[in-house]
Amino acid sequence: MVEVQHGPALLAAEPTPIPRRIAFEFPDDIDPQWIPGEPELAAMMNGGSLTMPYLEPFLIRTVRETIQQHDNEHLSAQGRAFNTQEQHHYQAHRRFNEMLKAKRYPQLEAIERDMQAAYARLAQRPLRTRMAYTAGFESMTLGVTKWLIEQRVSLFKGADTRVVSFLLWHMVEETEHKCVAYDIYQAAYGGGVGGYLARAYGVFHGSLQVMWFSMRAYKAMLQHEGLWGQLRSRLRLARHITAFIRHVGPYLLRAALPGHSPRREKDPQWVLDWIAGHGAAPLDQIPLLDTHAPQMPVPYAQSLAKAIG
Repeated sequence: MVEVQHGPALLAAEPTPIPRRIAFEFPDDIDPQWIPGEPELAAMMNGGSLTMPYLEPFLIRTVRETIQQHDNEHLSAQGRAFNTQEQHHYQAHRRFNEMLKAKRYPQLEAIERDMQAAYARLAQRPLRTRMAYTAGFESMTLGVTKWLIEQRVSLFKGADTRVVSFLLWHMVEETEHKCVAYDIYQAAYGGGVGGYLARAYGVFHGSLQVMWFSMRAYKAMLQHEGLWGQLRSRLRLARHITAFIRHVGPYLLRAALPGHSPRREKDPQWVLDWIAGHGAAPLDQIPLLDTHAPQMPVPYAQSLAKAIG
């Protein structure tokens, strides 16, 4: 059995992430520019979505291979739950992406082919490298969650509730399994300077590659819309990129430090309320967010009140 560096009792006491298969629908009446007056932000979100059906299967295979090589019942259970959540994520993103391509952006298929080839090459790398990439990318999602959740009103006010509800559900579950890839990496490879350096490199390797493909995708979409060459559009895009860097950058820098753990990152209260509300709601009831509400609260107000009461 591998040695768990954060203490077996601590890890075993942590709840296992809960996979939630939510049947988000993306019908033809969804506008690919689904945020009113913010086509650049919508393109950025769409670009991130495009990467998921290629990134997340790679993460799943890497975690599965790693836990199969080590005898640790708790981490194996955590890894299986992580993989099921990620499977549900990329399947929903694939449906959303197919709508985008069919409705307006068929040129995205060329970027998808490049991603497929890139992850096929990455799959040939040593398992430690792939697991470090996995744990490294997962550190970026904490910063993305902070940005999207804490700034949800300014970012998504009046936006299509079907898309916003889908994206924030994904962020909730990223927070819920924030320690899993890190714990598996630490248990398998985290000992010594070499283990740390590989993990620190993975923070930037995983994050920057996903950012690169996302950027290619949103550039292609803005070019298709005739916005890429417009100064006002580029300034709006620069504003959103700056906000992204301001929220995500500190998480990446902290994640690359020796001894850092995602446990030290505080979960947004909105995420905790979403999880509590969903846990108290009937399984077949998945209400959508009210993107016109002043605070854009979790969509489980009645269930949350019962849980707290």
